[in-house]
Amino acid sequence: MTKLLQEHDYESAAFEIGCEVAAVKAVAEVESAGAGFLQDGRAKILFEGHIFYKYTKGKYPESDINYKKWTKQYYVGGAGEYERLAKAEKLDKVAARLSASYGKFQIMGFNFAICGYPSIDDFYDEMQANEGNHLEAFIGYVKHVGLGDAMRTKSWAEFAKRYNGPEYWKNSYDKKMADAYKKFSKQT
Repeated sequence: MTKLLQEHDYESAAFEIGCEVAAVKAVAEVESAGAGFLQDGRAKILFEGHIFYKYTKGKYPESDINYKKWTKQYYVGGAGEYERLAKAEKLDKVAARLSASYGKFQIMGFNFAICGYPSIDDFYDEMQANEGNHLEAFIGYVKHVGLGDAMRTKSWAEFAKRYNGPEYWKNSYDKKMADAYKKFSKQT
């Protein structure tokens, strides 16, 4: 199996969700700039310190990995996110892994069970393997939380609100997905 998604993978996912291929590609484009892996071969991640704070119940001093409210202030991107994750893992490995989003569709670790994985460590390991696993986790998530309708109708604000959280508008996720959908729908 190749590490990267192929066209038939998108087609299968779209069939399973019941949406257009362009809708699946739009989510991948916006969530991870279309790439599920860093140049060094590790899955793309984003560590969320406000989630770590939640899972550790504020037990550690506030820092670049542990803060009460969402902020972009501490994001470093790329391999630097693994440094933040490693720092958090030294305090609480499970909470740290639950607090990062992974891969091509940036699925949060705390969603591991609804995506079909028995543990956060299994989820983490599978996200490191290939984009096919990223896609399977995405399909599981979409089906479990009922986002297929929003993808079918291209209700990007509804999708973004439920996928990225109620403050999705701060990053214009809905507009970015609508634009990405238009781009990919023209390619077919």
